[in-house]
Amino acid sequence: MQEQLTKILQEAKEQLNKALTPGDAEEVRIRLLGKKGSLTEILRSMGTLGPEERKTLGLTANAVRSEIEGLLESKFSQLKELQKEMKFKAERIDVTEPGKQIPPGSKHPITVTIDEISRVFMSMGYSIAEGPEVETVFFNFDALNAAPNHPSRDMTDTFYISDAVLLRTQTSPVQARTLLAQNPPIQVISPGRCFRCDSPDATHSPMFHQVEGLLVDEGISMADLKGTLDSFAKQLFGSNAKTKFRPHFFPFTEPSAEMDVSCFKCGGAGCRVCKGSGWIEILGCGMVHPNVLAVGGVDTEKYTGFAFGMGVERIAMLKYGVDDIRLFYENDMRFIAQFK
Repeated sequence: MQEQLTKILQEAKEQLNKALTPGDAEEVRIRLLGKKGSLTEILRSMGTLGPEERKTLGLTANAVRSEIEGLLESKFSQLKELQKEMKFKAERIDVTEPGKQIPPGSKHPITVTIDEISRVFMSMGYSIAEGPEVETVFFNFDALNAAPNHPSRDMTDTFYISDAVLLRTQTSPVQARTLLAQNPPIQVISPGRCFRCDSPDATHSPMFHQVEGLLVDEGISMADLKGTLDSFAKQLFGSNAKTKFRPHFFPFTEPSAEMDVSCFKCGGAGCRVCKGSGWIEILGCGMVHPNVLAVGGVDTEKYTGFAFGMGVERIAMLKYGVDDIRLFYENDMRFIAQFK
């Protein structure tokens, strides 16, 4: 048995030298010191020996056990330190290395379109006016000469928060607020978000953007309106763009019109974009109704003015060839990145 103990100790040293992980060292411990380990089996068999031999062998076996336990403790400590060092090396950050390149962002196509429209009108002397998106019924309808039974007041068209508060259906309330806050001459545009009860599809969205304009001064006529919008169309769509005006009805303007621009895809020859007509409707406009001017306390005998409004998404879809309005709101970077 003395030879077996010597062999077990030698085996422990050899196996622990080869151990690369705490798991390997644990296997050595179980194989030698576990319930069915080699050293444990020897200790159990000592009952068959005489007293003196058992005493001598017991001292030797305990010494071997203590030495193996010391070797195991040393090996476990060594392997844990080695694992910690390897972990630190793997997680180390070299602050001198260049960082990951962050791709440059880009403006959303709606923002790009609003900026383009605003830039054109600001070059004509217009300033930008803003107003709340949560609006009162007074500013959204009453101040704009909308009759009490006007269809746009229905809950099927408008998001009501209460009987007197709603989400604005247009940016026209900014015009009413401007008339109350400023004295003529007034020359503003009001870009912003609007909300209507529309089911989302390729051409409709419950949230969209508008840019509306208002000019009030002495001697303003329909000719000023047409000249302004014709210049706007040429700056936005190209110097060859042509415009035409068709009579229409809006409660806050009189007379009212819708403006078409010659198709910038086919030059007026007729194509899929303009549905073969050669013309594309882009905005509504007209001379400000005296009732609207009166809300702001403007002297309607002295001052006149014109107003216009256009949907930003419609212009963006036409200009950039987008065939589904929902693409603007899905936040797909593959789509947005095209407008850098």
